[in-house]
Amino acid sequence: MQIGDYKIHSIQAGLFKLDGGAMFGVVPKVMWNRSNPSDESNRIEMCTRVLLLESSSKKILVDTGIGYKMSKKLNEIYAVDYSEHTLEKELSALNVKPEEITDVILTHLHFDHAGGSTRIAGNEAVPSFENAVYHVQEKHLEWANNPTERDKASFFTNDFKPLLDRKQLRTIDGEHEFDGSISLIPLNGHTRYMQMVKIHDGSNALYYTADLFPMASHVPLPYIMGYDLFPLVTLEEKKKYLKEMSENNYTVFFEHDPYVEAGTIGFDGKSYFLKEKFNINQ
Repeated sequence: MQIGDYKIHSIQAGLFKLDGGAMFGVVPKVMWNRSNPSDESNRIEMCTRVLLLESSSKKILVDTGIGYKMSKKLNEIYAVDYSEHTLEKELSALNVKPEEITDVILTHLHFDHAGGSTRIAGNEAVPSFENAVYHVQEKHLEWANNPTERDKASFFTNDFKPLLDRKQLRTIDGEHEFDGSISLIPLNGHTRYMQMVKIHDGSNALYYTADLFPMASHVPLPYIMGYDLFPLVTLEEKKKYLKEMSENNYTVFFEHDPYVEAGTIGFDGKSYFLKEKFNINQ
């Protein structure tokens, strides 16, 4: 897919699992289990799917997946699986070296979005992309450094502190035009100041929605994660952006959906639904 100056590549950066009940909040299992069947531990299949945006002067990653720094115990809890897909393997298939990445846009600093931002070298965590500038919302960084008891398990400081220490982390204050084709839009339902990424030109747009719509099955309005700190805010954000996406036939990219990579949104006068699904690399 090409939008504006950017060739857009979808990259599968690994598989993992999370509790299905937590992923769908108040929606009963008998409903969500149809689209996302659970295992014997009630976990559903998920993935970490990131974007590579290539122009003549930039190679930009949007999110970085889980990475390789978690303990054996946590890897087992989340069933982290790199047997088929890794970020490095898929970048290599595109003839892109880690040192060529110019920028990394982090939607937020939860471990499944920012964990791949750093790696272990010797006895310390260092930036995975040594020449990149990493970008995150300033108020979200403040939240990540002072999380609540409810969400502190989602933040690992070695995912982002090494970026600060090496002065590779740039903070953004609010809605921001990254360049003429990329807009960063803060959202506050899932966590404070997560940023959604909109890649656009005069007629087309792709929304990388992060955890606003982690999977295609989250398109219906009531399907809101139990992980969301402010679910009623999520509801209003979904209403706002689903309207825009459906009216303009914009592409929506699903970061965590192992079955549906991207699609467009329909509205039947009552409910929003996934109208079309497709892969952006084809």
